[in-house]
Amino acid sequence: MTLRRASAADAGDIARLHRLTMRVSLPYLPELHTPKEDLCFFRERLLPECETWVAEAGEAIAGYVAFKPGWIMHLYVHPEHQGLGIGPRLLAKALEDGTPRQLWTFQQNARARRFYEARGFKLVRLTDGADNEEKTPDALYAWEA
Repeated sequence: MTLRRASAADAGDIARLHRLTMRVSLPYLPELHTPKEDLCFFRERLLPECETWVAEAGEAIAGYVAFKPGWIMHLYVHPEHQGLGIGPRLLAKALEDGTPRQLWTFQQNARARRFYEARGFKLVRLTDGADNEEKTPDALYAWEA
């Protein structure tokens, strides 16, 4: 498995990985966007606005992390590659500059919450989800170097 900086040409592969991972790993979330809308979001917003790295297993993208100052925006690993150390490597890439970061995850996502807590993230607050697109209770975490 190798890490590399994502390019604009990766938008389609990242969008497909994101959609699959959401459906398999977070089946309780509503499906709010079409595949075309997903692609537009990754190509026009996420990749231009965030530093994004992908983990490749062979020729395929097995996971990605997108971050910007103060925030980890996304960290997703393909369901078939979860539990193989990809998530920790991607998270380490996002944290390597040592600056504090925050992130949101869903309260119901116990696996993600354990993952972040085991790596030093502290729960800041829980919400009822009224302010997120999915209208699903979420949790804000923070990491200090």
